[in-house]
Amino acid sequence: MTGTLAPLQRDNEIDLSELLGTLRDNKWLICRITVIFVVLGIIYAVVATPIYQATSTAQVEQKVPDLPGLSALSQTLGAEDPEASTQSALITSRMVVGAVVDKLKLAVESSPERFPLFGNFIAHLYASHNAGKVATPWFGMTGYDWGGSKLDIFQLDVPDNLLDKPLTLIAGENGGYILVDEKGNLLVTGHTGESSTGQGITIQVKTLVANEGTHFRVFRHRRLTVTNRLRKAIKVNEESKDSGILDMTYANTDPVLAANVLREVGELYVRQDVDRNSAEAANSLEFVREQLPKVRSQLETATAALNAYQLRARSVDISMQTQSLLDQEVSIQTNIQQLRLQQADMQRQYTPEHPAYKALMKQIGQLEAQKGGIDKQVGNLPNTQQELLKLTRDVQVSNDTYTGLLNQAQQLDIARAGTVGNVRIIDSAAVDVTQPIWPKKTIVVLGSAFLGGFVALLCVFIRQALNRGIEDPAVIENIGLPVYASIPVSLREQALHDKRVRGYGKQRLLVMDAPADMATEALRSLRTSLHFARLEAKNNVLMITGSSPDVGKTFVSANLATLVAQGNQRVLLIDGDMRMGSLHRIVGCQAGVGLSELISGQTDLEAAIQPVAPSSHLHFIGRGKIPPNPSELLMNSRFSTLLDHVKKVYDLVIIDTPPILAVTDAAIIGHHAGTALMVVRFGLNQVREVALARQRFEQNNIHLRGAIFNAVEKRSSGYYSYAYYGVGKATA
Repeated sequence: MTGTLAPLQRDNEIDLSELLGTLRDNKWLICRITVIFVVLGIIYAVVATPIYQATSTAQVEQKVPDLPGLSALSQTLGAEDPEASTQSALITSRMVVGAVVDKLKLAVESSPERFPLFGNFIAHLYASHNAGKVATPWFGMTGYDWGGSKLDIFQLDVPDNLLDKPLTLIAGENGGYILVDEKGNLLVTGHTGESSTGQGITIQVKTLVANEGTHFRVFRHRRLTVTNRLRKAIKVNEESKDSGILDMTYANTDPVLAANVLREVGELYVRQDVDRNSAEAANSLEFVREQLPKVRSQLETATAALNAYQLRARSVDISMQTQSLLDQEVSIQTNIQQLRLQQADMQRQYTPEHPAYKALMKQIGQLEAQKGGIDKQVGNLPNTQQELLKLTRDVQVSNDTYTGLLNQAQQLDIARAGTVGNVRIIDSAAVDVTQPIWPKKTIVVLGSAFLGGFVALLCVFIRQALNRGIEDPAVIENIGLPVYASIPVSLREQALHDKRVRGYGKQRLLVMDAPADMATEALRSLRTSLHFARLEAKNNVLMITGSSPDVGKTFVSANLATLVAQGNQRVLLIDGDMRMGSLHRIVGCQAGVGLSELISGQTDLEAAIQPVAPSSHLHFIGRGKIPPNPSELLMNSRFSTLLDHVKKVYDLVIIDTPPILAVTDAAIIGHHAGTALMVVRFGLNQVREVALARQRFEQNNIHLRGAIFNAVEKRSSGYYSYAYYGVGKATA
């Protein structure tokens, strides 16, 4: 070549047209993978076990009704309405959900064993049309449930080492059963309705409806594990901010169980909320009743002291000024007395550092300050008036406090009996069995189509990235090898190759079977190019080789030899691959006696040469029996003598050789060849591989005349480099 071709594209650039071309080239692969995923998605949408969702709605009251007599305390504490988010956490608390697990016995799990993949679909289909019946086992497989089997375990207690471990319950005759572990060891034998014990296990089966021999998978889970799992599965969301409306949902494959779980969660939470408020009223009532005797005693003491003083002072009356101060002080002192009672009650619930407790003490301090101001005014009164005011104040404060406590006690007693919670269920749990939440058939099919397309594209691009085989003849020319011909891939040749593998027929030559095929036209172009190339060669021996196996050198050798022979030239085709040569299968001859026997002196040329029908100008020498030392045989002088003889007898001698990178046979044969061509397969051979093969020949002083680009595929990128496009169509 006179110059070096520039690279078609830089490595760090992305050619959009080439990218789109790759997608067009692999459109059928992408379509096939996508269709497979869509079909799988449809199958999944049909056979998948449906999941149903139970829904329920609860309302959280915006304000908790104050307990009678404690409104001042609520105002003092600055109490706020309970937030729905807090109620959401309480609804899914272990206290509530754990009680549901116990009541519904969710720690015990049982399910019939069904045929893999399609068993659930078959069982659900049967049950939907045959309610209350048990399906007859298919194909005698009694271990599986085919529809209608039912197991309800009332009690199952197991040792700690069997918790969360799979057990198998096998149905027997007339309600009998056996329980075995995962290794098949017998644990318990029992009967429906009876409690059975053994191996530290206690089991009581409430209902067992199944064919004899049906297997059920049984688990006894840890209570905390089931509770935590159920807490995560129950979803509680506020409908809108500060609305107080909570939407609760729970999904399960069993719609009845889903509704029961959500119903029990709602009922248990409402009940415990009422119990909590009732307990609060009861505690307050107990405190008030404890204070009543003390206040009554204080009232009696104050009344007696006032009466005694009035007797001593001879019925001293209170002046108008003193009466005004008395009313103010009584009001303040009464409030202080009530707050002190609230302080005593609060001390049982909060520490002195709690904000609510500090707020209460702050209010008491303010009242004490007001009381101190009035006390200064009282100090300016006459002694008689001061004493009378003090004693009268004590009586009135004690009387007001005692009366208030009596009223509170009555009201709290009524409140305790009729307490209601701040949560109520608006919509009880319900399930729409006609609309399972999963699988959504449309979403599944569209999702599988999208996933299939994504996987297909991923496969195409990964294969493109990993398969760096040569796809442009210019790449071969860039490493110094002229491309003598580009032979397109032939569907007819692929069909002939399959027949050769199966051993059908004798001769399988493409140029004979499909003379109008585009690959045949490309081989004719190669024949023309070689005619001029041989004019400068030292002899008429042509070596066809390759860098690696499966590049098509045997196909090229056989069909090229046939085309040259059709031009009335005498051609000898030699299978030089004495290791794995298969040239005899293409030309329809035998490999029994051939090159290995000729070189080793076991036969003569006349016995080794075979005619290739129907041409009278084409002859063939097979590989012969596979020898233990092919390379040593080729270095024998008899091989040189053989070639010197046939060069004079034939117009062209074509030798098919093993790959140069696999063995050294091609290098040995190349010294005897006047022309050497290397077959490069489209998309298979890499640039470094071809360059290394060329270097290997140069190291052995063998000049490669050029390359033959074989099995070229049509690419949207634009290079489908061969002549006579559209001359003929490949025959089927």
